Amino acid sequence: MAESVGFISLGCAKNLVDSQIMAGYLKSGQIELAAAPEQADIILINTCAFIDIAREEAAEVILSACAHKAAGGCSRVIVAGCMVQRYRERMTQAFPDVDAFLGIDELDQIVTLLDDLRQECAKPVRVAKGEPVKLFDPIYPTLLFSGGPFAYLKISEGCNHRCAYCSIPNIRGSFRSRTTQSVYNEAAAMVLSGVRELNVISQDTLNYGSDSGGESRIEQLLEQLDALDGDFWIRLLYGYPSSVSDALLDLLADSRHLVRYLDLPVQHSHPDILHAMNRAHAVEATQNLTERLRTCIPGLVLRTTCLVGFPGETDSHFEHLLQYVQRSRFDHLGVFVFSPEEGTAAFDMDNVPPLEVAERRRDELLRVQRDIVRKRLAKLRGAREKLLLLRRRGNIWKGRLPRQAPEVDGETVVAGVPDSAQPGDFVPVQITGFNGYDLKAQYGE
Repeated sequence: MAESVGFISLGCAKNLVDSQIMAGYLKSGQIELAAAPEQADIILINTCAFIDIAREEAAEVILSACAHKAAGGCSRVIVAGCMVQRYRERMTQAFPDVDAFLGIDELDQIVTLLDDLRQECAKPVRVAKGEPVKLFDPIYPTLLFSGGPFAYLKISEGCNHRCAYCSIPNIRGSFRSRTTQSVYNEAAAMVLSGVRELNVISQDTLNYGSDSGGESRIEQLLEQLDALDGDFWIRLLYGYPSSVSDALLDLLADSRHLVRYLDLPVQHSHPDILHAMNRAHAVEATQNLTERLRTCIPGLVLRTTCLVGFPGETDSHFEHLLQYVQRSRFDHLGVFVFSPEEGTAAFDMDNVPPLEVAERRRDELLRVQRDIVRKRLAKLRGAREKLLLLRRRGNIWKGRLPRQAPEVDGETVVAGVPDSAQPGDFVPVQITGFNGYDLKAQYGE
């Protein structure tokens, strides 16, 4: 009987894309994909290793899958992704019941790895030493795990910024862009198949093309994607603040498909902390970021993330950040507490604020942001918007507005949608209120 493979994809959307790519190789090898991991003969776990919480989650999932195997629920467990890449020497000892390990540059070896398992070879460990260097184009660009009429379009891999706190370059390698043609072909196939929202992602999205001698830049890529026929959105996620060009803003203002939304993680506002983070290039761009962008594009929706508790952060530095957030009034904001990551410049830095201080700063920043969000959402009441329908429960639909990115920004609950509506339809709505970070709306012009 043919074996089936079920995926558990942990971490970010970029990891989800890697899982889709592996699924494509399995499909091309005539290997069945299970509807759910608990129904699979083989469980494949694609891991995240960015911070402690992600590693703890990955370890729990791996141990749970191995227990499931021991109880006869599946025949094998394979672990792939960032945790394998980062801790290649430790993983076999930490998880002896895992049957095989696969690194970031070895996604295309998943079928041969399964062949080795069938032949009962020694435990396969396919992880190249050194930093990853490859790029993968999906074999089946319409094989999507997003669970809705939207998709993630990964345009590059790795990062060159080397922020002091970040382990991503050590795990994913240096920045490298896919070709414009390969990205365009993937996007075109997605739109043709019915995808209505392309979320453009990478470790550093706005740096696209910088590794190709300036021949292709993010603006040129977006112009080509915007020229595609069809009714769909394009959303930009994960950009470096200093990389927002005037040409990009012109595109956002005038394009057919680009939504007026930017995700620009600032991490901090105080120049001393940004320098210590090795983000000196972002200092000037960060200070008046929202003023500049909203002056150029009224109504532009901005998401950011902040990092508190970085080594050397004082009460004065945090107060600067607090005032910056109050003044900037971001539409969406996430906050992380510093996690010392081995192999990064910040790992051995002194003067790390106590964890309870960092957590208190995170909570205070989030309280301030909640007040900002409530006031901004209250002003939306009565506004008429175009909404993407996602899923229905009874007579109530969940959908997404241009101002809401998948998974992180909340959704919109819509009443009065016609019975004939389908997921992926764009419909007119009027915003009637909000509940926490979610909006409420009524169908109709």
